[in-house]
Amino acid sequence: MPSVQPDVAAHQSGEPAVDASDDPELVAERAHLERARAALKLMHQEVVETETPAIVYAEADSYWDNKFYQWAREHRAEVLLDQPTIPLFFGRLDCEPGTVFDNPTRASGSGGEVDRIYIGRRHVREPDGTPLVIDWRAPVAVPFYRAGPADPQGVLVRRRHGFSHEPGPSGYVELTAYEDEPVSGVPVTAAEGLSDLVTAEIERPRSGPMRDIVATIQPDQDVLVRAPLDTTICVQGAPGTGKTAVGLHRVAYLLYAERTRLARDGGVAIIGPNQSFLQYIRHVLPALGEVFVQQLTFSDLVRLAFRDHPMAAADDPPETLTVKGDARMATVLRRALWSGVGVGDDVEALVYSKGASRFRVPDYEVREIAEGVIATATRYAAGRTTLAQRLAHAVLLRMERRGGTPDDRTQNAVARSTPVKRILNQIWPQRTPEQVLYRLLSDPDFLAETAGDLLTVDEQKALLWRKPYRSVKSARWTTADLVLLDELYELLETRPRRGHLVVDEAQDLSAMQLRMLGRRCRTATVLGDLAQATTPYAATSWQTVVEQLGAEDSAELVELTRGFRVPSAIIDFAARLLPALHPDLGKPVSLRRSAGSLEVTAVAGKAVQADDILQACLRLDEHGRSAGSIGIIAADADIERIFDELSADPVRSRLEQAGLVPGMLGRTENALEHFRLVCVPASLAKGLEFDGVVAVEPARIVEAEPRGLNRLYVVLTRAVSALTVLHARPLPAELADPR
Repeated sequence: MPSVQPDVAAHQSGEPAVDASDDPELVAERAHLERARAALKLMHQEVVETETPAIVYAEADSYWDNKFYQWAREHRAEVLLDQPTIPLFFGRLDCEPGTVFDNPTRASGSGGEVDRIYIGRRHVREPDGTPLVIDWRAPVAVPFYRAGPADPQGVLVRRRHGFSHEPGPSGYVELTAYEDEPVSGVPVTAAEGLSDLVTAEIERPRSGPMRDIVATIQPDQDVLVRAPLDTTICVQGAPGTGKTAVGLHRVAYLLYAERTRLARDGGVAIIGPNQSFLQYIRHVLPALGEVFVQQLTFSDLVRLAFRDHPMAAADDPPETLTVKGDARMATVLRRALWSGVGVGDDVEALVYSKGASRFRVPDYEVREIAEGVIATATRYAAGRTTLAQRLAHAVLLRMERRGGTPDDRTQNAVARSTPVKRILNQIWPQRTPEQVLYRLLSDPDFLAETAGDLLTVDEQKALLWRKPYRSVKSARWTTADLVLLDELYELLETRPRRGHLVVDEAQDLSAMQLRMLGRRCRTATVLGDLAQATTPYAATSWQTVVEQLGAEDSAELVELTRGFRVPSAIIDFAARLLPALHPDLGKPVSLRRSAGSLEVTAVAGKAVQADDILQACLRLDEHGRSAGSIGIIAADADIERIFDELSADPVRSRLEQAGLVPGMLGRTENALEHFRLVCVPASLAKGLEFDGVVAVEPARIVEAEPRGLNRLYVVLTRAVSALTVLHARPLPAELADPR
C-alpha cells in the first residue's frame, strides 16, 4: 500500500519519522490543496462582491423577496468561508476513464489516464467550472465510502489524506500524509480492518465539542446517511458505533439532496436529550456547511409550542411522569374530550326565522343528523363544524321547498345562527384542550369515569393535582401537561405533518412524547440504544417507538453492533451488564484493540478520595500523552463534592501542573469546550465522549435511580481511549467476570 505517513505509520511502528517534504506525490497534493483554497477564495469573493439586484413589483410589496435574496446571499457567503482547522478535502478517487467524466480534461490533475476526483466537505470549482473538490454528499462520491474489492464501482485506487491537528505557519491545517488503497484487482477475502489514517483519525485525542466523521464514515453508516427522505430510519446503536454522527451527517446529506423539498415542508430539526449534549454536537453541522439547522431539546420544543402557557414551579414526580407519558393516556384524553358529546332525549326541534318566515327541522330529524355525524367524526372541532353545516343544510332544503334560492352564504349564515348554536352546545359542546385537561387533573370523579379500567386507582391518584387550581386560567402546567395538551389539540383538529426530525436518545422518550414528535414530521431519523434507557417511562422496543411516531408504514430498523471508537476491553467490560438490561440486544463488538485501556481499582477505606481521583487522572493524562479530554463521572449526589475537592489545594495545584484545570458540566459555562478535565453528573453523561474517563463508585450510580444499571452502562461507555473505574464498595454483581 503506497503511502507517506510521517506522523502515523512510522510512529505506530516505532521507527523514526520520515521527512516527506521531497515526496513528489505529497508535493503535488499540497499544490492541489493550495489551488483549491485559491479557487474557494474566488468563489467567496464573487458572492460577496456581486450585488443582489433589488426586485420591484408594480402592484405588490417586494420587501420580503429582497430580504430573502439578501439572506440567501449572506448564507452562501458564510458557507464558502475557508475554515483554518477544516481541510478542504480528505480523500481522492482514481477511477477508470469514463467512470466520472465524459471529457478527460475535466478530470482534475490526472492527465486523462484516470478519472480523478477529490472528496471534501464542500464543492470547490475553478472559474471555468472545472471541479477541484467534490462535495462528499454528491452521488459521484458514494464509491469513496462503499467501493471495495467485491464491488469496485469503477474505482482503481482510493486515497486518504492526513492533516496536522492544528493550523501551521500558513494559518491552515497542513497536509502531512497520504495513504493509497487499491480497490480493483484486490482479493475479496482481504482481512477486515481500518486503514492507518482512518484509525489515526478515530483515535485522535479529543477535547471540546464533537467533530464530524465525514472522512471516516464506514459503508454500513453511509447506507443510513444516504437513505431516502421518505424513509424513517430507526437505528439501534451500541456505544461507539457512531449512531449520533450518522444522524448528523444524514441531516447534512438530506439538506444537500432534498433542500427545496425540505424548505417547502418545514425543514429539519434535531432533538437532543439535554443542553449539554446539544453543546457537544453544535459544531458538527457548521463544519459540514450547514449553519442553519435548528437543534433543541424536547423540552425546548414543547415550550416553543406553548409559549403563552404559564409553567409550574416544579416538575412532576416520577410516578406522575410515568402515567402521563403512557400510551393509554391518548385513549383517556379522547374519552375526556368526547365525554360530553351525545344526543339526549331532550333534544329540541331546530327553528330558524328569516324575516316573516320560520323554518322548522323536527327533533327526530335533528337527532338523526347528529347521530350520523357523531358516528363518522374523527376530529372534535371538524365534527362540530360538520354538524352545524348539516343542520343548516336541512334548513336550506325547507327554504328551497318554499321557492327560495339560498346559496352557500345563506347556509353559512344559518350555521352561525343562534338556534343552531343552541343545539350545537346541547349535543356537541365547545371545549378547549385546557378546559378538558384542567377538569381531568382536578376532578377525581370525572377522571375515574373517563379512565374506566384503563388506569388503576393508584395511577389515577398520581395524575390528580394535590392542590387543584381555582380555575383553568390560574392553572400552571408542567412539561408533561403540555404534551397532553398537544394530544388534545390534535384530537380537536388535524394539523399537517411537516419536514424531518432527527431524534437522538429516542429510547428515553415516553409514548406521549413520541406521539407529539410524530405530529411534527413526515419522516424521522430515530437514534438510540435500548440498553441506555434511563427514564422511568423509557421504551422497551423500537417497534413501539415507530408506532407511536406514526411511522410504522415507512420505518426501517437497523441495528449497529460494530464499534470503531470504544476499545474492545472497555466495551466487553460494560457489556457484562447487557443480560440484565436487555438480553435481546446483540453484543457490541469493537474493532479497536488498545493496550491499557481498562483499569478497575478497588481503593482502601470506606470511600473514594480526591487523591485517588487525582492519581487516576494523571495516569489517564499520561496514557493520552497530555493531549486528550478526561471526564470524571459520578452519581449526581456526589459530583459537586468531588469537583469542590479537586478545585481545592493541594489537589488543584497538582492538576494545574499537568494542565488539568477542572470544570463542572452544568455549573461551569461551556465546560466541554474550555476544560480538558470535566466533572460530569451521571445524568448528563449520555451522548458525550472523552478520551479518558474516571468512573467513581459504580454502586452509588446504580443506587441513585430505578434504572441505575442502565445509567452505569452509559457511564462505562463514555471513554474512547481509556477507562478507570474507582470503587471502595463492591462492584455491582452484574459486572462480575462471566468466566
